[in-house]
Amino acid sequence: MRMCSRYHIDDGTAKEIEILIRQTEETLHQNTAAALRQICSTDIHPADKAPILAAENGGISCIWLRWGFPMQPGQGKGLVFNARCESAAEKNLFREGIRHRRIVVPATAFYEWNRQKTKYIFQKESRKTLFMAGCCRHYGDDERFVILTTAANSSMRPVHDRMPLLLDEAEVKEWILDNERTDSLLRKIPCPLNRSTDYEQLSFF
Repeated sequence: MRMCSRYHIDDGTAKEIEILIRQTEETLHQNTAAALRQICSTDIHPADKAPILAAENGGISCIWLRWGFPMQPGQGKGLVFNARCESAAEKNLFREGIRHRRIVVPATAFYEWNRQKTKYIFQKESRKTLFMAGCCRHYGDDERFVILTTAANSSMRPVHDRMPLLLDEAEVKEWILDNERTDSLLRKIPCPLNRSTDYEQLSFF
């Protein structure tokens, strides 16, 4: 089963992004401020544009990029929207992004379906923002991103054997800017998450 094919952002995501960026930047760049103003409550699907955190002039900015790499010639149609963290650094499609264009994808929650097609919602306690590790790649004048996945932790395992590679807030800047931390962060175990179904969260939004 393909995993992490939809996630959610909302106004709370925008507020936490701004707080995080202000920890490293004295003032918000004009482009970052404009990117934050675009964030509203919505689900993000592959091929959608979404806000991501990326390196800019030694700091961190928020920009909107499209989710998913086009399939390589001969591989058919569709998008590659996930990359396995265990092997991404060795694969041609992801290698340069892991080395030089690491990004973070903020989300309020992400969704996953089990083999019985039951939809589950995964989020942090108190709906704190999730920070998913990713990387980018240029396609002509366009730049796109993928989300890195890792082995499922105990909260995810009953539903799927993979999950997004989640970073703690303090690790966001390290993942984006510190090449010396890349290998160790690729091996980290994500934090536990709250898991619920649509039936349990009718008032989620």
